[in-house]
This record gives sequence, C-alpha cells and structure tokens, in this order.
Amino acid sequence: MIELQHVYFSYERGPYLLEDINLTIRNGDYISIVGENGSGKSTLVRLLLGLLSPVRGRIIRDFSRIAYVPQRFETLNSQFPITVGEVLNCYRKVLKIKEKNCVGRYLDLVKMGGFRESLMGNLSGGQCQKVLIARALMGQPDLLILDEPSTGIDVKSQSEIYPFIKQLNTERGITVVTVEHNLKAAVCNSTRMYHVFQRRGHLCSPEEYIREYVSVNTGSETYV
Repeated sequence: MIELQHVYFSYERGPYLLEDINLTIRNGDYISIVGENGSGKSTLVRLLLGLLSPVRGRIIRDFSRIAYVPQRFETLNSQFPITVGEVLNCYRKVLKIKEKNCVGRYLDLVKMGGFRESLMGNLSGGQCQKVLIARALMGQPDLLILDEPSTGIDVKSQSEIYPFIKQLNTERGITVVTVEHNLKAAVCNSTRMYHVFQRRGHLCSPEEYIREYVSVNTGSETYV
C-alpha cells in the first residue's frame, strides 16, 4: 500500500503544483493516472517513488519492492552501442542477482528472447518498451509504475504490451500504476483511475471517469 494524505507540493517555494492530494494504492490495484499535459501527473509519480518530498502532508509506503519504467525516450541514447542483453546484465549486477541465466528468462517473458544480441538503438519503440519492462521485472517488484507506456509505440505493439501489463496485474499479483495519455487503454485496463485536474485529484472507477469527465468534453479529455 501507498497512501498519500493531504499532500501539497511545490518547487522552491513557488505556487503549488499539487494541492490536498489524497490517494490510497492498494495491493492488487491497477490505477491509471490521467489528466491534461502539465497537470502534475509526472510530479505525482515522483512523489510516489520517493524522488520528491511533499511540502505538506505525508506519504506512507508499505510496498517492499517498487520498479519504475520510464518513457522510452527518457532512458535511451540510440547512438550508444549497447545490446539488449548488456542492458539487462548490467541491471542484474546492480541488483546483485547471481543467476546469470535470469537475463534470458526475463527476455523470454516479454517475448524478446531472440533480441539479446541486438543493439538497443536498432529496436522499435515497442521492442524497447518490452526490454524496459523486462529490466524492471528483474527486481521482482510488488508495485510496477510506468510513465506513459504507449508513447512512441505503434498500435500493434500497444496491443501486445497492455495485455501483458494486465496479465502481470491479474495473474502475478503485481500492483500497477501508469501515467496515461492513452485514455482507451486506461479505461479498458484499470481497476481505478486517478484524474488530476487543477492541481487536485479525484479517484474513480473507469465507468465514473467516462460519465463525469469524457462526456462533458473537458478540454483535451477525449476517449478514443
């Protein structure tokens, strides 16, 4: 569980970016954080990860292992000559995992076993995202946080990645939190949604989100 209680956040005593945020993430949840660009979704994720501290309020964390999958372009230098296997093997060493064969096992899990010797810079967006998910799973997380997992990824790859994320949630019991601009994926996969709007947040079911926000066409909130 992670619980945010009346959390406020601002940078360097500036205006609040988030105000009175209350959110409880329970074991087994699949929560999509949605909202307009600049609404504070990424800031909220950094608070969840412990990379930022609230100005006011408190955050209680009860997950023992949290893994983060950033947006593809945040972590990839396409010119750096590193292979898929080397990326995972480096992370294996960081985690101090002695089993060398685990690299192949996690690549097989995301159906990327045949790409171990491929350069990361030569992968498609969807392939790269699968590698990043495999890397995150090496830590055997009980909470997996993904930042806009469909950014820069073609429709076919999205149709493979989202069912896999859902499978991690329903079959492996991994709690999932995603920052989403893909509202169709959020509505179809989430157990609950957290809508960030005008510095505040509202937790609701996917059905409530469609009824309360999409139907009134609030700016960029469009369901496809």
